[in-house]
Amino acid sequence: MPAPRNRPAAVLVLAAALAATGLGPAAAPAAAATIPVGAGSYSDIRPAGTTGPTNNTGQPVTPKVTANARNKPVPTNDWWSSLAFQRYGDNPYSTPMYGHPLTYQAVSGGLEIGYPTSPSIVGEGRQYEYAHKADLTLGLSGLNSPDTKADDWSDWTVTPYWSDGTRTLRTTIGHGMPFVYAKGNGSDARITTASAPDVFADQGNVLGITVAGHHYALFAPTGSDWNVSGSAITAGLGGKDYFSVAVLPSTDALATYRKYAFSFVTGSTVDWDYSGGTVRATYKLTTEAKEGSERGTLQALYRHQWLHTTDPLTSYTYVSPRGTMKVREGTSFTTSQKASPVLPGLPKTNAVDTARLRTYLNDVANSSDPFSGAVDTYWTGKALGKLAQLVPLADQIGEDAIRDKLIDLLKGRLQQWLTAGGAHEFSYDSAWKTLIGYPASYGSDSELNDHHFHYGYYVYAAAIVAQYDSSWAADSAWGGMVKTLIRDTANPSRTDSSFPFLRGFDVYAGHSWAAGHQGFAAGNNQESSSESTNLSAALVLWGSATGDTNLRDLGSYLLATESEAIAQYWFDADEKVFPSGFGHDTVGMVWGSGGAYATWWTANPEEIHGINVLPVTGGSLHLGGEKAAIRRNLAEMERENGGPAQEWRDILWEFQSFADPAAAKAEWDGGHGSYTPEAGESKAHTYHWIETFNALGAPDPTVTGDIPSSAVFSNGTTRTYVAHNYGSSTRTVTFSDGKTLSVPARSTTSGTGDDSGQPDPVPDPTGNTFELRSGGTLATATDGTAGSDTIASAGGANHDGAPHQPLVYVARGVNGTLAPSASTEFRFQIDAGTRVGLGQQVRVSYDLTGDGTYDRTETYNYFATDPVPGWEQYKHTRGLKSSTGSLGTMKNGTVRLEVWSAIGNGTSKIQTGTENSVLVIPFS
Repeated sequence: MPAPRNRPAAVLVLAAALAATGLGPAAAPAAAATIPVGAGSYSDIRPAGTTGPTNNTGQPVTPKVTANARNKPVPTNDWWSSLAFQRYGDNPYSTPMYGHPLTYQAVSGGLEIGYPTSPSIVGEGRQYEYAHKADLTLGLSGLNSPDTKADDWSDWTVTPYWSDGTRTLRTTIGHGMPFVYAKGNGSDARITTASAPDVFADQGNVLGITVAGHHYALFAPTGSDWNVSGSAITAGLGGKDYFSVAVLPSTDALATYRKYAFSFVTGSTVDWDYSGGTVRATYKLTTEAKEGSERGTLQALYRHQWLHTTDPLTSYTYVSPRGTMKVREGTSFTTSQKASPVLPGLPKTNAVDTARLRTYLNDVANSSDPFSGAVDTYWTGKALGKLAQLVPLADQIGEDAIRDKLIDLLKGRLQQWLTAGGAHEFSYDSAWKTLIGYPASYGSDSELNDHHFHYGYYVYAAAIVAQYDSSWAADSAWGGMVKTLIRDTANPSRTDSSFPFLRGFDVYAGHSWAAGHQGFAAGNNQESSSESTNLSAALVLWGSATGDTNLRDLGSYLLATESEAIAQYWFDADEKVFPSGFGHDTVGMVWGSGGAYATWWTANPEEIHGINVLPVTGGSLHLGGEKAAIRRNLAEMERENGGPAQEWRDILWEFQSFADPAAAKAEWDGGHGSYTPEAGESKAHTYHWIETFNALGAPDPTVTGDIPSSAVFSNGTTRTYVAHNYGSSTRTVTFSDGKTLSVPARSTTSGTGDDSGQPDPVPDPTGNTFELRSGGTLATATDGTAGSDTIASAGGANHDGAPHQPLVYVARGVNGTLAPSASTEFRFQIDAGTRVGLGQQVRVSYDLTGDGTYDRTETYNYFATDPVPGWEQYKHTRGLKSSTGSLGTMKNGTVRLEVWSAIGNGTSKIQTGTENSVLVIPFS
């Protein structure tokens, strides 16, 4: 343990805040450098030989903020963070900041403002940029400030501050804000344009100008007058201290924008809500009327926002690196999205061979070094994630010993990191109000980069442990330290004095930023969007496992929001974002100014395409919502790569499974024996993933469950509903299409779902011969009314072996003992009328325990009907085409029959309600 020291006052503040926010117990005061939190602890002094935040020359830096903001946690990793983090010692102002539609850069004389509308394609075609270029500089006459500081901020706005001892300037800027609001003292307002402006409107205190093809309006207090002299435009403020500038979508918008010129934005907040599978978020600006009584404003919505709002929008639009922005008149708007599905692991299916999976699991659990030599925060995190993925898989095949060994490995390594004083620890930096893990990596210490990437793995692993050991996750045990990591990366509190609100997640941009300092000409950046959503999914799992619905719902909000941003801005799912000259279907990195087909460390296409997929977990299912984009993405990877992947093959197979599970399985089948798993992957997880997706189909984003830990998969027209119940009693999960799933306590269940509110339609499920009944029932009673059901056309396609719009007949609550040497039998009366070339096919599935997982599935060769009207008999003697799983004793089980057209272009009929159309199961 470190030597005792006097505890800084900031640490006492942190301990109090832990208790106040409910995210961790208060630490007992002690004169020591180790701060206990439950069973764990962190240090208040960095370990010897390590570093904290520094500039580019290695000199320590502290937040560049005014006295007004000195005690307010700085949200590093934001779009404007270079105002507060002086990464470059020779630039005390800022690097370019991309608010959209406007761009900004602080300089000695004030704030440069630009509106880039023409992209540049750079880096041999690998990057597109809407780079900052100043159209004008907003300032005060004579202002020559030695630096710029952050004076205040809110969820997506910031107020830079300049002072040279005589003149003081504050501006408020933000995402989606066409206005810049300024408060100045000590001199006249001054606008310096990049070239002599064209004046299109002069109304005294209101001036309309065009610079570099962009239209701006300048607003001074009533009674003032703008004076234009070359590139200098000035106005006396007449004893007032305010003026504003707006970028106009067109010159004829001046009257509308003038209405809101003196309704100054003073703050921004987002509030979110999760309910019944839907995430809603309201984005609100607060305003102050500097003149008159108008308190409204104008906001430009990004594509990921206006796609999900029903609030009225104006006809005004702006250009941005994220595609078209649309303008709303008002101080707030609300978005509504289906929640992204999250599962602790994929469900059990008969497609997975237990013996094979057991071998793969043992390869990892019994490895001489399951953590692969990892010592720093990032690589330890990836190793934790790899092991955590395997715990539910071992559990579902009854390998309790492997499961428990994996859990013990997770606990052991987590506890090492969550305890101060050893080779690994977390240390609190009171100046930057952040928790830094040592050994650090990739600038997580000196630049405060990537905390959400690194710590998300720890939270994910802790959530899996909590699923199986709730006492370990209690605040009084290790949960307090896990929550402290959460507070560093995704703090939901705006009043916490020890950590900033949502450090890296930009609520308006819809995604996280990776660089702590934002010190680049292209703004901030994020490469691995999928490691960002890994944290969000981990919050869903941790909150669900520990009963913390606030953290669970925060995770749902973050995940739903970022999943749409990823689809639009990384994968260009709608092909409406990337500029036409870019020539790529995906980017590895999103920048404030645009995007790049690149990574930080390699130009290898496999890693460019894979970095926004890994880690593949039950929180990655949102990727399945954009199947066409996945196919384009992987096709481009092969073009750029000159052929199929050789590295990260498992990641790209799993990515392919979101769109084409059968193709992914074919790739796995052909290559699983000769590849090295990606560092955060294992053959056990990849095998289980590929086989399960091939059996269930790809994720179906059109249907959601009423708890976050639920998902739906579609294979043809067959949907499989999956949910994990973290509660202590059985729960019925209801899906948005009306289906329900009964899920026992603390377990994952899958099935085809029951009709909501409807009783099981089985009159007498005690015999072994079932008649088909119209309406989807298999009945052992013989009092049915003869009739028929129509089998949908194959539509001219070949559906041999794959159900297509099948008729489904089900019997539930079936009990029976498997009869020796018996097998499934059936005889069905089929008629195609006069239609030529039709063939009907049957699949019979058995769920032996009624838990929603089919233990045996039998698909029979199709029956080619003749074009002569009249019933023909289709029998089991046509033979099996394929089968999976095995049969055994059936207790409260389910029998499912599917009938569909395998070939042909016309409908046919199957007889119902008669002993001539029956299914005979091999049970007594």
